[in-house]
Amino acid sequence: MPSYYQNYVLSMDCALRGLEITDLKGEPLTHEEGIERLCAMTRKVAEGGRKQYLCGNGASAAFANHMALDWTKNGGIPTHSFSDSALLTAMGNDLGYEEVFSAPLSWYAKPGDQLVAISSSGNSPNIVRTIAVAREKGMGVITFTGLKPDNTCRALGDLNLCIPAKSYGVVECAHQILLHVWLDKYMGIREWEREAAQNMRKDEYVG
Repeated sequence: MPSYYQNYVLSMDCALRGLEITDLKGEPLTHEEGIERLCAMTRKVAEGGRKQYLCGNGASAAFANHMALDWTKNGGIPTHSFSDSALLTAMGNDLGYEEVFSAPLSWYAKPGDQLVAISSSGNSPNIVRTIAVAREKGMGVITFTGLKPDNTCRALGDLNLCIPAKSYGVVECAHQILLHVWLDKYMGIREWEREAAQNMRKDEYVG
């Protein structure tokens, strides 16, 4: 009988293998096509000298912060998230929580920038509102969602990655993996071809 750990690992594997990727029209893409499209959209941002913005609540906010740093430092694309505690509490207090990400986005974003919206449920009102503002600004939109396949955000992105798992922990962990798959693919990092451990010090880093 499989142990709890073995079942959890199997669930994670099933969630990642079951990843559903669709475009704005709802047309399905294969996993490889979807990741290639992610990188192509990001290269367009870089070539146009534009920026990326990431948003999410809870664990997704932590992922947004983490990936904003990695994209800027390692990927070479200026990337921001709006998860600073002072900003969040000020926006929530003054404008309401639904505007905590959309208001700053409306101030800073420009046409050609890219929004990455991370929401396990895909139904968070503040995330849905931020996507609407991104559209008003002429931005590209990528969504990472999960749980129910008919969630709101999944129908709003130019590219939508949905993890059809039933629990938040699995969806969140899968999102973190996918976010790194995207960045590593963009940077040309191949774990399976490496002979030595990666060193992230600027003077020693090798992709």
